[in-house]
Amino acid sequence: MSCNRNFSSIVVDGDDRAPNRSMLRAVGFEDEDFKKPQVAVCSAWSMVTPCNAHLDELGKMSVEGVDNNGGKALPFGTITVSDGISMGTPGMRYSLVSREVIADSIETVVGAEGMDGVVAIGGCDKNMPACVMALARLNRPGIFVYGGTILPGIHKEKNLDIVSVFEAVGAHASGNISHNELTEIEKKAIPGPGSCGGMYTANTMSSAIEALGMSLPDSSAQLAVSEDKLADAKAAGAAVVKLVEKNIRPRDIMTRQAFENAITVVIALGGSTNAVLHLLAMAHEAEVPLELNDFTEIGKRVPVLCDLKPSGKYNMSHFVRIGGLRPLLKTLLEHGLLHGECMTVTGKTLAENVSDATPYAPYPKGQDLVRPINDPIKKDSHLRILYGNLASDGAVAKITGKEGLKFSGTAQVYESEEQALRGILDGEVQAGNVVVIRNEGPVGGPGMREMLSPTSAIMGKGLGKEVALITDGRFSGGSHGFVVGHITPEAAVGGLIGMLVNGDPITIDAENNLLTLDLPDEEIDRRKQTWQNPEPKEKRGVLAKYAKLVTSASLGAVTH
Repeated sequence: MSCNRNFSSIVVDGDDRAPNRSMLRAVGFEDEDFKKPQVAVCSAWSMVTPCNAHLDELGKMSVEGVDNNGGKALPFGTITVSDGISMGTPGMRYSLVSREVIADSIETVVGAEGMDGVVAIGGCDKNMPACVMALARLNRPGIFVYGGTILPGIHKEKNLDIVSVFEAVGAHASGNISHNELTEIEKKAIPGPGSCGGMYTANTMSSAIEALGMSLPDSSAQLAVSEDKLADAKAAGAAVVKLVEKNIRPRDIMTRQAFENAITVVIALGGSTNAVLHLLAMAHEAEVPLELNDFTEIGKRVPVLCDLKPSGKYNMSHFVRIGGLRPLLKTLLEHGLLHGECMTVTGKTLAENVSDATPYAPYPKGQDLVRPINDPIKKDSHLRILYGNLASDGAVAKITGKEGLKFSGTAQVYESEEQALRGILDGEVQAGNVVVIRNEGPVGGPGMREMLSPTSAIMGKGLGKEVALITDGRFSGGSHGFVVGHITPEAAVGGLIGMLVNGDPITIDAENNLLTLDLPDEEIDRRKQTWQNPEPKEKRGVLAKYAKLVTSASLGAVTH
């Protein structure tokens, strides 16, 4: 039953393996356990974030699922960081870096101990793709379990989530709400465990991973605190033992067609720009060719169907209530937008997994969250890959159409997120400006921080339709408005964004997918000739190592 190093037989055969057995007896092994496939159960449990605060319980359920179905579970932990807590601070530089650290840590433990299979449990933005990256690297039978979505908070009969708090800061700065109301929103927005409640990065990635075939059906659309989620974790433990028996491995599942399915689902849901970064990285680890332009090509034929936050009305909990992801997968499959033959962790194809899915109630009387294919929110993708002299290697925008499709304005340049936030809150940014935030890329940050505080401040001040923002950093899945991120080349390696000055004319064209500095070529060449390579911000530690190794955001910001 074992694979890779045939760990079980190595431990059982021969007296020379007595030291191995002795070590394992000390952590609970009995004689019969040495004949079973040994399955890692890796949980990113942590009390530093509500997203992961309950994952220890899910880990216990996965252990039970493994042990009750012929395997022997070996649980261990990995790290996570809280984007929501570190957002807007220098600590946010560690967020994307943690994706690589987590993937490395899972690879290290499973590789060192020779485990036969893996259950990886994540709940926050970076530990989710990190888990799948590690599974792809190791390529031994594995499955991902999503921690589930949080319930919304309630204030004045309106649903709240973490983005509500960030936008309330901008509203308070404008004098639109009182300090007391800001405090009330702060207290009510996060009522308990689970990942941020809109179609932000966590729920986007959980849906993408299910569409990819690497989690069980319905795993992506469950409440964090629910019997369904506990059952999902237990079922994953049982499923990975079967994957070991059948020798079905991640790279059998994570094919080019499976990644196309994941991209399709992200678009239909109106998902986060971070999905571009993470899917590129996951494909890299699976050795599947995937590039920025694939998002454009797939996006030409896939509509946005779901009215989910941040641009829409509903939370993930509402999506769970109307049936979750499987009915959407079935609809997309019936319209020829998915590859139904792709293998999944159930041992069945995607088409088989969704064959019995109950359709959503009719739109709009039964539900108005998921629209029909012939009446979409947007007929093509909201994820726009832009090129032009400001982004010769590409940039990523999230344009739903509600912001308009084209914006021309004058640059208001800031060297960091903190400077930009202060400029927005103090009224320095005016209608018609394109806020430029640079030196926030993978190398320049280092770490590619999310610009949720500035984008939320813009929305909170009522400037969402009058101000655009561009950056070589990235965005939280909660950001919305006329925003462009992942600009490559980034400022720190000589990208033109590093040479902009206040007042420069900039055009963002989401119809023709262009991002341009509207100046003569001679002036642009002059600026390039005078550019000087900046000193690294960090000289030692994990951030310095990351800056030294990381690739461009256009390649997924991977570190090898």
